[in-house]
Amino acid sequence: MSENIFETLAKRYDTPKQQALATTIRAKIQTKLPETAQKTLLDYGAGTGLISLPLAKKFKKVYLVDTAAEMLKISKIKIKQQNLTNVTLQQQDFASTTPTIQADVILLSLVLLHIPDTKKILTSLYQTLHTNGQLIIVDFDKNTAVHHPKIHSGFDHNALEKLLADIGFKEINIQTFYTGDKIFMNQKAALFIATSVK
Repeated sequence: MSENIFETLAKRYDTPKQQALATTIRAKIQTKLPETAQKTLLDYGAGTGLISLPLAKKFKKVYLVDTAAEMLKISKIKIKQQNLTNVTLQQQDFASTTPTIQADVILLSLVLLHIPDTKKILTSLYQTLHTNGQLIIVDFDKNTAVHHPKIHSGFDHNALEKLLADIGFKEINIQTFYTGDKIFMNQKAALFIATSVK
């Protein structure tokens, strides 16, 4: 991930537009969650916790992991404000270091497009999941209008499904669930949710 960009963006990341998109994404994620009361959630690329902190009370334990320290500082303030005692913050890049956490549910929301080596990070997350654990990815459908040297221009469903299967994931389901104006590099774009099980 482009750490420098997110270190800089942290203090102005939670815009009304970002919050509205997070609400839409979170609502869809909740329809895919298993019974979570005794489970551990790992939000990789958690940013300021926009997606996962409102879900924290549904889980036994929540890990917010991000490469950007400034993002995690904002999350820390929110955790204190909301009096959440089951949330742990960790600054780490799973693409370059071995994860030390194990989780039942891993969430990756609008993060995969920022990671150059898709296979490497998904393999790392596979290893981080408990057996029968669930990976939930939310990201953009492939978008020919988006061109940027540091991000993917979205993902093709069939290619992502094949990659997840090659790594070892099963019960893979990918569906587009939302289309919005100017949500991806100022372009109209569609979001998908991909669920799979280790």
